[in-house]
Amino acid sequence: MKISKTLEKRINKAIGERIEIIPYDLSWPKSFKNEADFLKRKFPKIIKRIEHFGSTAVPGMRAKPIVDMLVEVSSLKETKKIIVPDLKSLGYDYFWRPVVDKPPMYAWFIKRDSAGVRTHHIHMVEAKSSLWDRIYFRDYLRKNKKEARLYEKLKLDLEKQYPNDREKYTSAKTKYIVNLTNKAKRLII
Repeated sequence: MKISKTLEKRINKAIGERIEIIPYDLSWPKSFKNEADFLKRKFPKIIKRIEHFGSTAVPGMRAKPIVDMLVEVSSLKETKKIIVPDLKSLGYDYFWRPVVDKPPMYAWFIKRDSAGVRTHHIHMVEAKSSLWDRIYFRDYLRKNKKEARLYEKLKLDLEKQYPNDREKYTSAKTKYIVNLTNKAKRLII
């Protein structure tokens, strides 16, 4: 698939932004709630449910200070038609991206503060998306502090190894996340 020079430049800028892991911030759950409330009010006919996931959703865990949100939408077609232009007009970055380096695709937004610093990653998917498995991972880390510390150490090591390459940082965590997610699913099922 050929991409435009403009899109390529936007992708490279987003990938190259500095990675910084900081101590847990008690404001992260409130930041999630505020954004979730805003999205539900703004798009009540399209948005079905919203979950806080990722490291900022695990109390006490060091993390990149970016609140990850998993948003169930009734239709990605409606999302592209209604939500994308509206959020883009409010300054959100928007990317149509694959789940894990291959289709199916989903809508992904980066919200930034007034200084241009990322505050939220908003992943909009339909109910059947495999991205919902991320909730198993979150819940497992919330219940297993020892495993949460191991994951935290992995992230800190990768922050040093790939300080300005979000793609490599994320890719290097994937095997660990997939294995732990599968373990968590087996325990629940």
